[in-house]
Amino acid sequence: MNKINIINTSIEGLVIIEPTVFGDSRGYFMETYNERDFYEKGITEKFVQDNQSMSSRGVLRGLHFQKNNPQGKLVRVLFGEVLDVAVDLRENSLTYGKWESVILSGENNRQLYVPKGFAHGCLVKREKAVFSYKCTDFYDPSDEGGIMWNDPDLAIDWQTDEKEKIILSEKDKYYPSLRESCIKFRI
Repeated sequence: MNKINIINTSIEGLVIIEPTVFGDSRGYFMETYNERDFYEKGITEKFVQDNQSMSSRGVLRGLHFQKNNPQGKLVRVLFGEVLDVAVDLRENSLTYGKWESVILSGENNRQLYVPKGFAHGCLVKREKAVFSYKCTDFYDPSDEGGIMWNDPDLAIDWQTDEKEKIILSEKDKYYPSLRESCIKFRI
């Protein structure tokens, strides 16, 4: 019994996943990952690591990738709301340098599958958000890379106004633009 709905985005391979939610007066139940259901929908990656983070409104994490051992990610929000962004960095992709965004929240239960070869980031849109993601490769701090979140060539719409303060880590403040980094994944 297939319990997920796949919504294709404008970038091949990058998909929004809507699990079936079974609710009643007690609350709800849903499967957030079922290997068989994902395989039937074409997501055949093996996940090897789960991560979770909590951040406050205005925290922007990204745009991150691993240079030599790229990770595919299955991302979701357990509590709160984030704008999740993926940028296609696959060398032979027709959408290289294009981005897509989706609102993920504890209420909409949507997930985003980000294949290998993408930069990934998120911006917290509510007071707090708890963010969870599965990865297809192990994290290696010596392999991390990124591109600037506000790269003018990418022109990502982070859905903010001028008054909203963006909070970045020190390393995220100094990543190069996509053009400067010249990153292209051969996937």
